[in-house]
Amino acid sequence: MRNRVEIDFSPLNKFNSLASNEKTLTDTINYLSTKNKVLLLSTSNRWEGGKYEAAKSTQLATFVNTQLGDKATHLDISKLNIEICQGNVSTNLGNRCGIKDATLQDKEKNPTGFHRCWASIEDDDDELWKVSQPLFQSDAVVFFTSIRWGQTNSLYQKLIERLCWIENRHTTLGEDNIVKGIDAGIIALGQNWNGEQVISTQTKVLGFYGFQVPKEISWNWQYTTNALDESQESYKNANVEFKDTFLNKS
Repeated sequence: MRNRVEIDFSPLNKFNSLASNEKTLTDTINYLSTKNKVLLLSTSNRWEGGKYEAAKSTQLATFVNTQLGDKATHLDISKLNIEICQGNVSTNLGNRCGIKDATLQDKEKNPTGFHRCWASIEDDDDELWKVSQPLFQSDAVVFFTSIRWGQTNSLYQKLIERLCWIENRHTTLGEDNIVKGIDAGIIALGQNWNGEQVISTQTKVLGFYGFQVPKEISWNWQYTTNALDESQESYKNANVEFKDTFLNKS
């Protein structure tokens, strides 16, 4: 039998919070209701071959989309073919991400001309344009993610890295901030560890990108602050509490 690794989680627990609740979701919906066009991006996946429900963050995005009605667009990132970032930010030739030569030359996919990404040019099947096109037409965007091993899941990370050219435009390249009028937020759902710290980090990332980051649309829900609670009972109870808190309200 493998020995259990002993880790002191006490310094990390201060970042965990159960404060996000039904009122927090209501505040988010009320805030987004004041916007003209809202983009909701869910980034969690779950195998569809079994008797499993969608990931909690996807369920929540679907619920918010229903509440907002016609002003909202919900995209499930797990259904799109988005290639990994090519890592052109820190090359031996400097930062090559988002330069004019990387402009996607397709008026249907890139009507604003803002989309500049080498991976979109070099892979005809890449579907990042299905995100960037509605993004530039929106006045608010909310990312929904699950917490996996104390971080955002891999789909969120792939997406945010692929959007790095937005930040480079107004920093390294000294051009205009093309998202300065767009609100952005992130909502994370997790089981037992580090969700609040993830929100703290990712809201800073969105700020670096140039978005406005209002507090009403960024928060974390986490079932327990006990990072060592990995019981089946805990996971099952988390699903019930999530639904009772957010979805099963009359």
